[in-house]
Amino acid sequence: MKSNEVNIKNKRATFDYAITDTFTAGIVLTGTEIKSIRQGKAGLVDSFCFVANGEVWIKNMYIAEYFYGTYNNHETRRDRKLLLNKKEIVKLEKAGKESGFTIVPLRVFINDRGLAKMVIGIGRGKKEYDKRQSIKEREDKRSIARMFEK
Repeated sequence: MKSNEVNIKNKRATFDYAITDTFTAGIVLTGTEIKSIRQGKAGLVDSFCFVANGEVWIKNMYIAEYFYGTYNNHETRRDRKLLLNKKEIVKLEKAGKESGFTIVPLRVFINDRGLAKMVIGIGRGKKEYDKRQSIKEREDKRSIARMFEK
């Protein structure tokens, strides 16, 4: 798998949250974590971001242990620091304190320089009827695509 092909998405995020603003952040990784990400063995299910002491962290992000790693292989689920500008951190901190808003990881990718990056978004939780509306719109798009396909 080429480094540019890594694109790990959090599919539940866009279903559960209405994303209002997005940011691209670097991830502080240790040892063999980048090798597992390059193999595409990471997941964003049940992970979330929070701001603590002027730093943004992601909690519960899964990165599989590297197969060829030794006794000093990394932990699969640990808190990882995200790298953002001060202005972006202040924006995220304000949004995180507002009622109904949360900081959600959307996707992980490898940029042109070979560095692991994460797209995070400020999301407002959707209600049940909003989710039904999302499903209806998705099904409408599929049916239109099928009509043009024929």
